[in-house]
Amino acid sequence: MSLYKNLFKQTLIYGLAMVLPRMLSFFLVRLYTNVLPNRADYADLTTVLAWMVFFNVILSYGFETAFFRFYNSETDKEKVVSTSTISIFWSSMIFLIAALLFRKTVADYVNVDVQYISYSIWILVLDALVVIPFSKLRAHQRPLRYAAIKSGNVVVNLGLNFFFLLFLPNIAESNPDGFFATIYIQNFGVGYIFIANLISSLLTFIVLSPDYFKIGWKIDNELWTRMMSYGWPILVAGLAFAINEHFDKILLGKLLPSNIAKSEVGAYSACYKLGLFMVLFRTAYTLGIEPFFFSHASNENAPQTYATITKYFVIFGSFISLGVIVFADLLKLILLDNTTYWEAMKVVPLIVFANFFLGIYTNLSVWYKLIDKTRIGAYISIVGAMVTLLFNFLLIPIMSYYGSAIATIAAYGSMMLISYYLGKNKYPIPYDMKRIFGYLILSILFSTISFYIPSIRENYYVKALLLIVFLYFIYYSEKETLLRIIKRKAK
Repeated sequence: MSLYKNLFKQTLIYGLAMVLPRMLSFFLVRLYTNVLPNRADYADLTTVLAWMVFFNVILSYGFETAFFRFYNSETDKEKVVSTSTISIFWSSMIFLIAALLFRKTVADYVNVDVQYISYSIWILVLDALVVIPFSKLRAHQRPLRYAAIKSGNVVVNLGLNFFFLLFLPNIAESNPDGFFATIYIQNFGVGYIFIANLISSLLTFIVLSPDYFKIGWKIDNELWTRMMSYGWPILVAGLAFAINEHFDKILLGKLLPSNIAKSEVGAYSACYKLGLFMVLFRTAYTLGIEPFFFSHASNENAPQTYATITKYFVIFGSFISLGVIVFADLLKLILLDNTTYWEAMKVVPLIVFANFFLGIYTNLSVWYKLIDKTRIGAYISIVGAMVTLLFNFLLIPIMSYYGSAIATIAAYGSMMLISYYLGKNKYPIPYDMKRIFGYLILSILFSTISFYIPSIRENYYVKALLLIVFLYFIYYSEKETLLRIIKRKAK
């Protein structure tokens, strides 16, 4: 049980690093949808952030996962640190120069202000430069420091957003001859959001920058080649993931009529955020589980350990998914009180379960990472991206953003199933499929009943009863394990 306790402890700390600050950052959704003049401005912000995800993937080019793989397998660990750090440093510098030269062309293509692109370029570079320092903290199992830095980044970002969007306009208006009036620009809300991101990224880099003075600035070419060979399929998979997760916002802006495109993107993007509770759970879990998978790969009972972990991920994930969907209409009052965005609420259940499927896929993908067949992950992700693109192109003209939500759940569902069936032969893991399938189906069924049947959607007594029934089903199914844990603690 010590393995599971250690995993739970690290996941909890990583979870706090992601969940607590982002719980605060949820208020940014409410802030943005209230302060920005209209849904089109929110769409501009969303579109640029979507493109940034693609370049985040490109600038790390699979070296985050490659770092863990080689850090655990190589004798000279400092050589792994220096090689990966130097590689990302120089590639980031090349990107910085090229991107700044062509920023006007990019801005014209994306159809946004060139200043937003300039800020985004610097944010991307600063974020790339801390990939390996953050990975080193995880490899050294220092979740508290990791959590402190991540939390600080979000708190600074959050504070600056409130200052620039809420307080600065009032200060400038009340004291037009003061200093703050000189830095205030009217109708520059989206620009201030990027400035807040830039400052928080810069401070994070400053905190982690000592790592760059602790390495020997010498790259091992042979090791770098092996890391690139391991990492490029992860890069492809990451790009495919970016397509699955964010390309729908871009396609909505391209495939819908121009007079409604930005408005639809704004509404969809805002309601999409309500699915982030599952994203937070999945992200925190992934941060804790990836180093755990590699460090315990040589254990004789590793497959059984992975099977148990996956089952409990599904248990927690099923309950969280059902809880978010049951209380979605209450959450929107807290996080999204601008009623003009509510028309896209119907996508919430699909987005929540799409992210849950992606979390299950993360568990199921352990087999190809452990046998160094990361290209299989790239192939699976490419299939998912193809499903995303196909469904979006077919459904957006007919169903607008609801078609995009269907495409997202179809993509992650297909990836989950493909990984499971391929893994059965390549790296057999004794998953308890009967219980996993039972939790998943019951959660989907109860969620559908609570959200899509109007009379029940408005009746919180019935919805609370569904949650209680689901909890009882968990207790009934896991009773033996729970009693065993209670008896062990009693001793």
